[in-house]
Amino acid sequence: MEYKTIMVHLDAHPRRQARLEIALKLAAKTGGHLIGLFSVNLLVTPRNVDGQWSAGLMAAVREQMAAACSQAQAEFQAVCAGYADVRTEWREDAGGALEAATLSAGYADLVIAGQDQRDAEIDPRVGAHFAEDLVLAVPRPVLLIPYTGRFDSLGVRVLLAWNSSPQALHAATGAMPLLTGAKEVSVMVFDPEKDKEGHGEEPGADISLFLARHGVKASVSSQRSIDGDVGCAILSRAADMSADLIVMGAYGHSRTRERILGGATRTIFESMTVPVLMSH
Repeated sequence: MEYKTIMVHLDAHPRRQARLEIALKLAAKTGGHLIGLFSVNLLVTPRNVDGQWSAGLMAAVREQMAAACSQAQAEFQAVCAGYADVRTEWREDAGGALEAATLSAGYADLVIAGQDQRDAEIDPRVGAHFAEDLVLAVPRPVLLIPYTGRFDSLGVRVLLAWNSSPQALHAATGAMPLLTGAKEVSVMVFDPEKDKEGHGEEPGADISLFLARHGVKASVSSQRSIDGDVGCAILSRAADMSADLIVMGAYGHSRTRERILGGATRTIFESMTVPVLMSH
């Protein structure tokens, strides 16, 4: 498997260039076609406002979003100019951030997006839970880039958080192009004693053999989390090994007005310190 089509989501946040540069480096490495998608949400008009005022407001919002889109496109083209060998494509949709991203993501091998940044001074115009909803909505691996920090490398030292679930296996499979090129892959099984039947006699042995057949040399170890906080244990282990990528399954579901996430998944969404490749 290779990332022949990579989609990077771009919004109105200045940090979008960080994920664009990561996307271009990956596309250059894998020979992939890069889609830059600018998708945001328009302002929802309150029901109690005057019709004329509402029309004026929407016109102003559309003008603002058109300007933001033009700026994002100019930035996209400028950054892409430094990667002459990468085939790129520009798409835009100011009607619905998640809907547009979900549609394009269905035809991509890898989706790259930014971590949700809540209570921020800068409004990216995508909603407070965009990244969470995207991961839960698309049947593709999603690489999330933290909203703070500098990431000069990606996939050199990889931590694979393993619990023998279909989500974790889907994430490992989706990360294979990165795992095969990594210098160090550490498979960490957290709290294996809680699911002995799922892990088998030797936790991590099956995924290690699976990876080895793909040419990935991985070390396997287990670790107990403190008070069952697997999310913090993942981040701690990633820091200890200076990992530049975490690979893990995403657990949860989203309803009309309710979003339920697993504890470790929520912790990583909120506190990631390095890029995280997730799959649901």
